[in-house]
Amino acid sequence: MSDINITTSERFGRVCASSGSQWEPKMGYSRAVRSGNVIAVTGTVGINADGTWPPTLAGQTQRALDIILAALARLGGKPEHVIRTRIYCTDISKWEEIASVHGRIFGEIRPATTLLGVSKLIDDAAQIEIEVDAIVA
Repeated sequence: MSDINITTSERFGRVCASSGSQWEPKMGYSRAVRSGNVIAVTGTVGINADGTWPPTLAGQTQRALDIILAALARLGGKPEHVIRTRIYCTDISKWEEIASVHGRIFGEIRPATTLLGVSKLIDDAAQIEIEVDAIVA
């Protein structure tokens, strides 16, 4: 995770985190936003810092979760604060690859989770997108 650089800024009374994604300024969103004790993390794909993609669904799942956890941490959150994950993937038949990575991180935490099959994500190489909601105690 050392190649993940999360920066923060205050906007309208909220703390916003940016991962430097090419899509953040184009779409006008933040990687994650903290308002009070609630953190919402935007749908995150598993793209590497150099713009390449891990070749496997499990690799992209891990990378997406690494980015998410870095954004959470920058806003004072921890994995155990996560109450919901939403997962969108382009090949639902490979759900066990996703589950193996998600389960390593959230197996004991057990957030509410939704897994959906979708026809396409923001880039042809993207196989997965994950978003997270957390409440910091």
